[in-house]
Amino acid sequence: MQASQSSPTRKKFILLSVVAVCSATVLKFFTGENKKKDEGDTVKMLTQDGKLVEINTKLITQCGGKITNEELQKWVKTKANS
Repeated sequence: MQASQSSPTRKKFILLSVVAVCSATVLKFFTGENKKKDEGDTVKMLTQDGKLVEINTKLITQCGGKITNEELQKWVKTKANS
């Protein structure tokens, strides 16, 4: 009888398992946010020769206004024009 009382019960095992999973989840959120802040957000932008590139938002210094379709068509160099 004493041997069965000293061994962990099923309820204790389940409780410890739930606590371990919750702890791992909480640690994941705390460590994951720090990595995202270091990397920074990126935006996709179109270069003048028509290539799509990703740029870190920390490198963008000024916010420009939205351009018209005509301005965009004049800005993009096509292969026929070069």
